[in-house]
Amino acid sequence: MATATYTAPAISCQHCQHTIESVIGALTGVEAMHVYVRTERVEVRFDPTKVNEATLVATENEEGFPVAG
Repeated sequence: MATATYTAPAISCQHCQHTIESVIGALTGVEAMHVYVRTERVEVRFDPTKVNEATLVATENEEGFPVAG
């Protein structure tokens, strides 16, 4: 398993949290994740043989929550 942690400044509420967790959590290979609204952080634990970090970031960007940096 691998873990990715990144910041998405557009996260501002529980609706944002639910949207991100639903979309990213549905990707094959994502084992666990959590969105922290207050700190605008996303942590994802995933199987790198099934999904890569670039796909996680691209998916979140497509949903309107661009990853900083």
